[in-house]
Amino acid sequence: MNTADLGLPVDVPSTALFTDQYELTMLQAALKAGTAERRSVFEVFTRRLPDGRRYGVLAGTGRVLDAVENFRFDADVLAFLGEQKIVDEQTLRWLAGYRFSGDIWGYPEGEVYFPGSPVMRVEGTFAECVLLETVVLSILNHDSAIAAAASRMASAAAGRPLIEMGARRTHELAAVAAARAAYVGGFATTSDLAAGFRYGIPTVGTSAHAFTLLHDRERDAFQAQVDTLGRGTTLLVDTYDVTEAVRTAVEVAGPDLGAVRIDSGDLLLVAHRVRQQLDDLGATNTRIVVTSDLDEYAIASLAAAPVDAYGVGTQLVTGSGHPTASMVYKLVARAETAGPTAPLVPVAKKSSGGKTSVGGRKWAARRLDEEGFAEAEVVGTGPVPDGLAGRQLLVQLVKGGEVVAREPLDVPRDRHIAARAQLPLSATQLSRGEPVIPTEYVTGRSGS
Repeated sequence: MNTADLGLPVDVPSTALFTDQYELTMLQAALKAGTAERRSVFEVFTRRLPDGRRYGVLAGTGRVLDAVENFRFDADVLAFLGEQKIVDEQTLRWLAGYRFSGDIWGYPEGEVYFPGSPVMRVEGTFAECVLLETVVLSILNHDSAIAAAASRMASAAAGRPLIEMGARRTHELAAVAAARAAYVGGFATTSDLAAGFRYGIPTVGTSAHAFTLLHDRERDAFQAQVDTLGRGTTLLVDTYDVTEAVRTAVEVAGPDLGAVRIDSGDLLLVAHRVRQQLDDLGATNTRIVVTSDLDEYAIASLAAAPVDAYGVGTQLVTGSGHPTASMVYKLVARAETAGPTAPLVPVAKKSSGGKTSVGGRKWAARRLDEEGFAEAEVVGTGPVPDGLAGRQLLVQLVKGGEVVAREPLDVPRDRHIAARAQLPLSATQLSRGEPVIPTEYVTGRSGS
Protein backbone atom coordinates (compact mmCIF):
# COMPACT_ATOMS: atom_id res chain seq x y z
CA MET A 1 0.00 0.00 0.00
CA ASN A 2 1.30 3.44 -0.92
CA THR A 3 0.29 5.52 2.09
CA ALA A 4 1.30 8.68 0.23
CA ASP A 5 -1.90 8.27 -1.82
CA LEU A 6 -4.26 8.10 1.14
CA GLY A 7 -4.64 11.82 1.76
CA LEU A 8 -3.61 11.69 5.40
CA PRO A 9 -4.15 14.56 7.85
CA VAL A 10 -0.42 15.33 7.63
CA ASP A 11 -0.99 16.40 4.02
CA VAL A 12 -2.79 19.45 2.68
CA PRO A 13 -5.02 19.65 -0.42
CA SER A 14 -2.81 22.32 -2.02
CA THR A 15 0.67 23.66 -1.37
CA ALA A 16 0.08 26.80 -3.45
CA LEU A 17 -0.16 29.14 -0.46
CA PHE A 18 2.99 27.79 1.13
CA THR A 19 4.67 30.82 -0.37
CA ASP A 20 5.55 34.44 0.32
CA GLN A 21 3.36 37.15 -1.14
CA TYR A 22 6.20 38.72 -3.08
CA GLU A 23 6.36 35.64 -5.33
CA LEU A 24 2.88 36.57 -6.57
CA THR A 25 3.62 40.27 -6.87
CA MET A 26 6.70 39.44 -8.98
CA LEU A 27 4.53 37.17 -11.12
CA GLN A 28 1.95 39.92 -11.65
CA ALA A 29 4.61 42.45 -12.61
CA ALA A 30 6.34 40.01 -14.94
CA LEU A 31 3.06 39.17 -16.67
CA LYS A 32 2.43 42.87 -17.24
CA ALA A 33 5.99 43.48 -18.45
CA GLY A 34 5.96 40.54 -20.86
CA THR A 35 8.90 38.81 -19.17
CA ALA A 36 7.01 36.08 -17.30
CA GLU A 37 7.54 33.50 -20.05
CA ARG A 38 11.30 33.93 -20.31
CA ARG A 39 13.08 30.62 -19.85
CA SER A 40 14.86 30.68 -16.50
CA VAL A 41 17.11 28.59 -14.29
CA PHE A 42 16.95 28.79 -10.50
CA GLU A 43 19.38 26.96 -8.22
CA VAL A 44 19.24 25.99 -4.56
CA PHE A 45 22.51 26.14 -2.64
CA THR A 46 23.99 27.32 0.62
CA ARG A 47 26.81 29.83 0.80
CA ARG A 48 28.20 28.25 3.96
CA LEU A 49 27.61 25.31 6.26
CA PRO A 50 26.40 25.93 9.82
CA ASP A 51 29.26 27.04 12.02
CA GLY A 52 31.59 24.14 12.73
CA ARG A 53 29.85 21.58 10.52
CA ARG A 54 31.99 19.63 8.07
CA TYR A 55 29.34 18.47 5.58
CA GLY A 56 25.65 18.89 4.87
CA VAL A 57 23.04 16.21 4.21
CA LEU A 58 20.35 16.76 1.60
CA ALA A 59 16.92 15.65 2.80
CA GLY A 60 13.37 16.50 1.82
CA THR A 61 13.73 15.95 -1.92
CA GLY A 62 10.86 13.48 -1.97
CA ARG A 63 8.67 15.93 -0.10
CA VAL A 64 9.56 18.65 -2.61
CA LEU A 65 8.34 16.43 -5.43
CA ASP A 66 5.03 15.93 -3.62
CA ALA A 67 4.75 19.68 -3.03
CA VAL A 68 5.34 20.50 -6.69
CA GLU A 69 2.65 18.04 -7.75
CA ASN A 70 0.19 19.56 -5.27
CA PHE A 71 0.97 23.17 -6.20
CA ARG A 72 -2.49 24.03 -7.52
CA PHE A 73 -4.61 27.16 -7.17
CA ASP A 74 -8.11 25.82 -6.54
CA ALA A 75 -11.29 27.88 -6.30
CA ASP A 76 -10.99 28.62 -2.57
CA VAL A 77 -7.36 29.73 -2.90
CA LEU A 78 -8.14 31.94 -5.88
CA ALA A 79 -11.10 33.46 -4.03
CA PHE A 80 -8.85 34.32 -1.10
CA LEU A 81 -6.26 35.94 -3.35
CA GLY A 82 -8.94 37.97 -5.10
CA GLU A 83 -10.79 39.04 -1.97
CA GLN A 84 -7.57 40.19 -0.32
CA LYS A 85 -6.53 41.99 -3.54
CA ILE A 86 -3.18 40.26 -3.46
CA VAL A 87 -3.10 39.98 -7.26
CA ASP A 88 -5.16 41.35 -10.13
CA GLU A 89 -7.69 39.56 -12.35
CA GLN A 90 -5.18 38.81 -15.10
CA THR A 91 -2.89 37.08 -12.61
CA LEU A 92 -5.80 35.16 -11.08
CA ARG A 93 -6.70 33.78 -14.50
CA TRP A 94 -3.09 32.74 -15.06
CA LEU A 95 -2.89 31.05 -11.64
CA ALA A 96 -6.11 29.11 -12.23
CA GLY A 97 -4.33 27.04 -14.86
CA TYR A 98 -0.99 26.74 -13.09
CA ARG A 99 0.82 23.46 -13.51
CA PHE A 100 4.58 23.24 -13.28
CA SER A 101 5.71 22.04 -16.71
CA GLY A 102 9.46 22.45 -16.42
CA ASP A 103 12.38 20.29 -15.35
CA ILE A 104 13.95 19.81 -11.94
CA TRP A 105 17.42 18.37 -11.39
CA GLY A 106 19.12 17.83 -8.07
CA TYR A 107 21.45 15.90 -5.86
CA PRO A 108 19.72 12.62 -4.99
CA GLU A 109 18.24 12.64 -1.51
CA GLY A 110 20.65 11.46 1.18
CA GLU A 111 23.69 12.78 -0.68
CA VAL A 112 26.13 15.05 1.16
CA TYR A 113 26.77 18.60 0.00
CA PHE A 114 29.10 21.55 0.60
CA PRO A 115 29.07 25.34 0.23
CA GLY A 116 28.05 26.22 -3.32
CA SER A 117 26.72 22.76 -4.17
CA PRO A 118 23.72 23.22 -6.53
CA VAL A 119 21.59 20.73 -4.64
CA MET A 120 18.54 21.52 -6.77
CA ARG A 121 18.06 23.20 -10.16
CA VAL A 122 14.60 24.31 -11.29
CA GLU A 123 14.14 25.12 -14.99
CA GLY A 124 11.12 26.50 -16.81
CA THR A 125 9.53 29.87 -17.39
CA PHE A 126 10.24 32.58 -14.84
CA ALA A 127 6.57 32.59 -13.86
CA GLU A 128 6.28 28.89 -13.07
CA CYS A 129 9.65 28.62 -11.34
CA VAL A 130 9.54 31.71 -9.13
CA LEU A 131 6.35 30.54 -7.42
CA LEU A 132 8.10 27.44 -6.05
CA GLU A 133 10.84 29.29 -4.17
CA THR A 134 9.36 29.40 -0.69
CA VAL A 135 7.93 25.90 -0.52
CA VAL A 136 11.14 24.36 -1.90
CA LEU A 137 13.29 26.24 0.61
CA SER A 138 11.01 25.58 3.58
CA ILE A 139 11.20 21.84 2.95
CA LEU A 140 14.89 21.54 2.12
CA ASN A 141 16.08 23.91 4.85
CA HIS A 142 14.16 22.11 7.57
CA ASP A 143 14.73 18.53 6.49
CA SER A 144 18.40 18.98 5.62
CA ALA A 145 19.08 20.54 9.03
CA ILE A 146 17.47 17.57 10.79
CA ALA A 147 19.24 15.03 8.58
CA ALA A 148 22.63 16.66 9.22
CA ALA A 149 22.08 16.46 12.98
CA ALA A 150 20.90 12.87 12.62
CA SER A 151 23.99 11.96 10.60
CA ARG A 152 26.31 13.37 13.25
CA MET A 153 24.44 11.45 15.93
CA ALA A 154 24.59 8.25 13.88
CA SER A 155 28.34 8.67 13.49
CA ALA A 156 28.70 9.20 17.23
CA ALA A 157 26.55 6.14 17.95
CA ALA A 158 28.96 3.98 15.90
CA GLY A 159 26.41 1.40 14.84
CA ARG A 160 24.18 1.43 17.89
CA PRO A 161 20.56 2.06 16.87
CA LEU A 162 18.96 5.48 17.33
CA ILE A 163 15.29 6.13 18.10
CA GLU A 164 13.68 9.39 16.95
CA MET A 165 11.34 10.60 19.69
CA GLY A 166 11.01 14.36 19.24
CA ALA A 167 7.36 14.72 18.22
CA ARG A 168 6.39 16.48 21.45
CA ARG A 169 9.18 19.03 21.00
CA THR A 170 8.09 20.54 17.69
CA HIS A 171 5.05 21.40 15.56
CA GLU A 172 2.88 18.35 14.93
CA LEU A 173 3.43 18.41 11.15
CA ALA A 174 7.10 19.30 11.47
CA ALA A 175 7.44 16.22 13.69
CA VAL A 176 6.47 13.97 10.78
CA ALA A 177 8.95 15.65 8.45
CA ALA A 178 11.63 15.50 11.16
CA ALA A 179 11.15 11.77 11.65
CA ARG A 180 11.49 11.26 7.90
CA ALA A 181 14.67 13.34 7.73
CA ALA A 182 16.13 11.59 10.77
CA TYR A 183 15.55 8.23 9.09
CA VAL A 184 17.42 9.45 6.01
CA GLY A 185 20.24 10.64 8.28
CA GLY A 186 20.66 7.26 9.96
CA PHE A 187 18.04 6.80 12.68
CA ALA A 188 16.50 3.33 12.84
CA THR A 189 13.01 3.98 14.24
CA THR A 190 10.57 6.67 15.33
CA SER A 191 8.02 7.00 18.10
CA ASP A 192 5.75 9.11 15.87
CA LEU A 193 2.91 7.02 14.45
CA ALA A 194 2.01 9.56 11.76
CA ALA A 195 5.54 9.24 10.40
CA GLY A 196 5.26 5.47 10.45
CA PHE A 197 1.92 5.57 8.66
CA ARG A 198 2.90 8.21 6.13
CA TYR A 199 6.42 6.99 5.26
CA GLY A 200 6.67 3.40 6.47
CA ILE A 201 9.33 4.18 9.07
CA PRO A 202 9.52 1.45 11.77
CA THR A 203 7.84 2.64 14.99
CA VAL A 204 8.59 1.78 18.61
CA GLY A 205 7.23 2.67 22.04
CA THR A 206 6.47 1.11 25.41
CA SER A 207 5.63 3.26 28.44
CA ALA A 208 6.38 6.50 30.29
CA HIS A 209 6.72 7.39 33.95
CA ALA A 210 2.98 8.07 34.09
CA PHE A 211 2.26 4.36 33.66
CA THR A 212 4.41 3.48 36.66
CA LEU A 213 2.89 6.26 38.75
CA LEU A 214 -0.60 5.07 37.85
CA HIS A 215 -0.07 1.85 39.77
CA ASP A 216 0.19 1.33 43.52
CA ARG A 217 3.51 -0.45 43.14
CA GLU A 218 6.24 -0.38 40.52
CA ARG A 219 5.99 -4.18 40.38
CA ASP A 220 2.33 -3.93 39.39
CA ALA A 221 3.18 -1.59 36.52
CA PHE A 222 5.93 -3.89 35.27
CA GLN A 223 3.67 -6.92 35.54
CA ALA A 224 0.89 -5.22 33.59
CA GLN A 225 3.30 -4.23 30.82
CA VAL A 226 4.86 -7.68 30.57
CA ASP A 227 1.44 -9.34 30.57
CA THR A 228 0.40 -7.12 27.68
CA LEU A 229 3.57 -6.81 25.60
CA GLY A 230 5.54 -9.90 26.58
CA ARG A 231 8.94 -10.45 28.11
CA GLY A 232 10.68 -8.74 25.21
CA THR A 233 9.31 -5.33 26.22
CA THR A 234 11.36 -2.39 27.49
CA LEU A 235 10.76 -1.41 31.12
CA LEU A 236 11.43 2.14 32.37
CA VAL A 237 13.52 1.76 35.53
CA ASP A 238 14.25 5.27 36.83
CA THR A 239 10.88 6.39 38.24
CA TYR A 240 11.99 5.70 41.80
CA ASP A 241 15.15 3.75 42.68
CA VAL A 242 17.02 2.31 39.69
CA THR A 243 18.66 -0.58 41.52
CA GLU A 244 15.39 -1.75 43.04
CA ALA A 245 13.57 -1.29 39.72
CA VAL A 246 16.07 -3.41 37.80
CA ARG A 247 15.78 -6.17 40.38
CA THR A 248 12.00 -6.05 40.19
CA ALA A 249 12.02 -5.95 36.39
CA VAL A 250 14.05 -9.16 36.15
CA GLU A 251 11.92 -10.84 38.82
CA VAL A 252 8.77 -10.02 36.85
CA ALA A 253 9.99 -10.69 33.31
CA GLY A 254 12.77 -13.15 34.01
CA PRO A 255 16.21 -13.16 32.38
CA ASP A 256 14.59 -12.85 28.93
CA LEU A 257 13.56 -9.25 29.61
CA GLY A 258 14.04 -7.33 26.36
CA ALA A 259 15.43 -4.04 27.63
CA VAL A 260 15.45 -1.44 30.35
CA ARG A 261 15.30 2.29 29.70
CA ILE A 262 17.17 4.93 31.71
CA ASP A 263 15.89 8.49 31.36
CA SER A 264 17.76 10.49 34.00
CA GLY A 265 20.88 10.78 36.12
CA ASP A 266 24.52 10.31 35.21
CA LEU A 267 23.89 8.03 32.25
CA LEU A 268 27.49 6.83 31.99
CA LEU A 269 27.65 5.78 35.63
CA VAL A 270 24.12 4.41 35.81
CA ALA A 271 24.51 2.39 32.61
CA HIS A 272 27.62 0.64 33.97
CA ARG A 273 25.87 -0.15 37.26
CA VAL A 274 22.74 -1.42 35.52
CA ARG A 275 24.75 -3.60 33.14
CA GLN A 276 26.60 -5.19 36.04
CA GLN A 277 23.37 -5.75 37.92
CA LEU A 278 21.61 -7.29 34.91
CA ASP A 279 24.52 -9.64 34.32
CA ASP A 280 24.57 -10.65 37.98
CA LEU A 281 20.85 -11.43 37.77
CA GLY A 282 21.36 -13.60 34.71
CA ALA A 283 19.78 -11.11 32.26
CA THR A 284 22.88 -10.98 30.12
CA ASN A 285 20.96 -10.36 26.90
CA THR A 286 18.76 -7.58 28.27
CA ARG A 287 19.58 -4.38 26.41
CA ILE A 288 20.02 -0.91 27.89
CA VAL A 289 18.34 2.05 26.20
CA VAL A 290 19.17 5.58 27.33
CA THR A 291 17.26 8.81 26.72
CA SER A 292 17.28 12.26 28.41
CA ASP A 293 18.17 15.31 26.27
CA LEU A 294 20.82 13.56 24.21
CA ASP A 295 22.76 15.17 21.38
CA GLU A 296 25.75 13.98 19.35
CA TYR A 297 28.19 15.07 22.06
CA ALA A 298 26.33 13.21 24.81
CA ILE A 299 26.10 10.14 22.58
CA ALA A 300 29.83 10.29 21.90
CA SER A 301 30.53 10.58 25.63
CA LEU A 302 28.68 7.29 26.13
CA ALA A 303 30.77 5.41 23.59
CA ALA A 304 32.49 3.38 26.32
CA ALA A 305 29.25 2.77 28.23
CA PRO A 306 27.34 -0.51 27.93
CA VAL A 307 24.49 1.19 26.07
CA ASP A 308 22.64 -0.63 23.29
CA ALA A 309 20.42 2.13 21.88
CA TYR A 310 19.75 5.84 22.21
CA GLY A 311 16.48 7.77 22.13
CA VAL A 312 16.82 11.38 20.95
CA GLY A 313 14.20 14.11 20.91
CA THR A 314 14.67 17.84 21.37
CA GLN A 315 18.18 18.22 20.01
CA LEU A 316 17.37 16.19 16.92
CA VAL A 317 14.19 17.98 15.83
CA THR A 318 15.83 21.38 16.37
CA GLY A 319 18.88 20.50 14.27
CA SER A 320 21.14 20.23 17.32
CA GLY A 321 21.61 23.97 17.49
CA HIS A 322 21.25 24.62 13.75
CA PRO A 323 17.55 24.45 12.82
CA THR A 324 18.07 25.57 9.22
CA ALA A 325 20.50 24.72 6.46
CA SER A 326 20.47 28.38 5.24
CA MET A 327 19.79 27.37 1.65
CA VAL A 328 18.78 30.00 -0.91
CA TYR A 329 16.93 29.84 -4.25
CA LYS A 330 18.55 32.12 -6.80
CA LEU A 331 18.02 32.94 -10.47
CA VAL A 332 21.31 32.06 -12.18
CA ALA A 333 20.37 32.18 -15.86
CA ARG A 334 17.53 33.49 -18.02
CA ALA A 335 16.72 33.94 -21.68
CA GLU A 336 16.96 37.33 -23.34
CA THR A 337 13.48 36.96 -24.83
CA ALA A 338 10.36 34.86 -24.29
CA GLY A 339 11.14 32.70 -27.31
CA PRO A 340 11.50 29.00 -26.42
CA THR A 341 14.86 28.73 -28.18
CA ALA A 342 16.32 32.02 -26.96
CA PRO A 343 19.79 31.40 -25.49
CA LEU A 344 20.33 31.60 -21.75
CA VAL A 345 22.58 34.27 -20.28
CA PRO A 346 24.09 33.95 -16.80
CA VAL A 347 22.88 36.36 -14.12
CA ALA A 348 24.05 36.83 -10.55
CA LYS A 349 23.57 39.09 -7.58
CA LYS A 350 26.58 41.25 -6.77
CA SER A 351 26.60 42.84 -3.34
CA SER A 352 28.69 43.25 -0.23
CA GLY A 353 28.27 41.24 2.94
CA GLY A 354 28.94 37.80 1.51
CA LYS A 355 25.64 37.50 -0.36
CA THR A 356 27.02 37.26 -3.86
CA SER A 357 26.20 34.32 -6.10
CA VAL A 358 27.75 32.69 -9.16
CA GLY A 359 25.80 32.99 -12.40
CA GLY A 360 25.23 30.29 -14.97
CA ARG A 361 23.51 26.90 -15.18
CA LYS A 362 25.76 24.59 -13.19
CA TRP A 363 26.79 21.00 -12.98
CA ALA A 364 28.50 19.40 -9.99
CA ALA A 365 30.85 16.46 -9.57
CA ARG A 366 32.85 15.01 -6.72
CA ARG A 367 36.51 14.33 -7.39
CA LEU A 368 38.02 11.33 -5.64
CA ASP A 369 41.59 10.68 -4.61
CA GLU A 370 43.59 7.56 -5.47
CA GLU A 371 42.08 5.69 -2.52
CA GLY A 372 38.51 6.47 -3.54
CA PHE A 373 37.80 9.16 -0.96
CA ALA A 374 36.32 12.53 -1.84
CA GLU A 375 38.88 15.31 -2.19
CA ALA A 376 36.87 18.16 -3.77
CA GLU A 377 33.37 19.25 -4.74
CA VAL A 378 33.72 20.63 -8.27
CA VAL A 379 31.01 23.02 -9.46
CA GLY A 380 31.09 24.43 -12.95
CA THR A 381 29.36 25.92 -15.97
CA GLY A 382 29.80 24.82 -19.54
CA PRO A 383 31.30 21.46 -20.58
CA VAL A 384 32.08 18.89 -17.89
CA PRO A 385 35.77 17.86 -17.89
CA ASP A 386 36.30 14.32 -19.15
CA GLY A 387 37.71 13.16 -15.84
CA LEU A 388 34.56 14.18 -13.98
CA ALA A 389 31.91 13.11 -16.48
CA GLY A 390 31.27 9.88 -14.60
CA ARG A 391 31.17 11.59 -11.20
CA GLN A 392 28.32 14.04 -11.81
CA LEU A 393 25.96 14.48 -8.88
CA LEU A 394 22.77 15.98 -10.31
CA VAL A 395 20.04 13.62 -11.48
CA GLN A 396 16.74 14.48 -13.14
CA LEU A 397 13.83 14.57 -10.71
CA VAL A 398 11.07 16.14 -12.82
CA LYS A 399 10.84 16.09 -16.63
CA GLY A 400 8.28 18.21 -18.43
CA GLY A 401 6.34 18.62 -15.19
CA GLU A 402 6.23 14.88 -14.45
CA VAL A 403 8.05 13.35 -11.48
CA VAL A 404 10.56 10.76 -12.72
CA ALA A 405 12.65 9.97 -9.64
CA ARG A 406 10.37 8.98 -6.76
CA GLU A 407 11.96 6.27 -4.60
CA PRO A 408 11.37 4.33 -1.35
CA LEU A 409 12.76 6.02 1.76
CA ASP A 410 15.27 3.23 2.38
CA VAL A 411 17.08 4.24 -0.83
CA PRO A 412 18.19 7.74 0.32
CA ARG A 413 18.94 6.29 3.75
CA ASP A 414 21.35 3.75 2.25
CA ARG A 415 22.68 6.39 -0.14
CA HIS A 416 23.62 8.64 2.74
CA ILE A 417 25.52 5.87 4.51
CA ALA A 418 27.53 5.27 1.32
CA ALA A 419 28.12 8.98 0.69
CA ARG A 420 29.33 9.60 4.23
CA ALA A 421 31.65 6.60 4.05
CA GLN A 422 33.29 8.14 0.98
CA LEU A 423 34.27 11.30 2.86
CA PRO A 424 37.63 11.68 4.59
CA LEU A 425 37.66 10.26 8.11
CA SER A 426 37.74 13.74 9.66
CA ALA A 427 34.15 14.25 8.45
CA THR A 428 32.92 12.31 11.48
CA GLN A 429 34.80 14.41 14.02
CA LEU A 430 32.52 16.40 16.29
CA SER A 431 35.09 19.11 16.92
CA ARG A 432 34.56 22.39 15.14
CA GLY A 433 36.13 22.62 11.72
CA GLU A 434 35.86 23.71 8.11
CA PRO A 435 34.07 21.70 5.39
CA VAL A 436 35.85 18.39 5.04
CA ILE A 437 36.51 18.96 1.33
CA PRO A 438 36.81 22.27 -0.57
CA THR A 439 34.46 23.52 -3.28
CA GLU A 440 36.22 24.33 -6.56
CA TYR A 441 34.63 26.35 -9.37
CA VAL A 442 35.20 25.73 -13.09
CA THR A 443 33.87 28.43 -15.39
CA GLY A 444 32.85 28.07 -19.02
CA ARG A 445 29.87 28.77 -21.23
CA SER A 446 26.63 28.73 -19.27
CA GLY A 447 24.94 26.56 -21.90
CA SER A 448 21.40 26.75 -23.17
